[in-house]
Amino acid sequence: MAIQNTFIMVKPDGVRRGLVGEVISRFERKGLTLEKIRKLDIDEDLARHHYAEHVEKPFFPDLLEFITSGPVVAMQWSGESAVSVCRDLMGATDPKAASPGTIRGDFGLEVTENLVHGSDGIESAERELDIFFG
Repeated sequence: MAIQNTFIMVKPDGVRRGLVGEVISRFERKGLTLEKIRKLDIDEDLARHHYAEHVEKPFFPDLLEFITSGPVVAMQWSGESAVSVCRDLMGATDPKAASPGTIRGDFGLEVTENLVHGSDGIESAERELDIFFG
């Protein structure tokens, strides 16, 4: 297995609820390394760039409203199989379907506000890390 980098973002609902430390500690306890972190507000241009594949979808206006509703915490994590390990720790996109012990399973309430975003592959991780960390 190779060391990978991946992108994780605590979304506005996770920041509002004070779950940033909980998210970080779960990844750290798994053995991953926090390489970069920044707190920022996402504006419409950044949201459209980050979620480019969703811009034409009917749910995009709600996604745009949500992701720009407050600060987020963007992070770069590294470790063995970091992409899949992080996705497993986050749990299913719909918190109602997420297993207990996952971030979304333990803290998520609805699919539209599911606390965290994580890259779904190596290519998307590279793209998202470039967007948020240059």
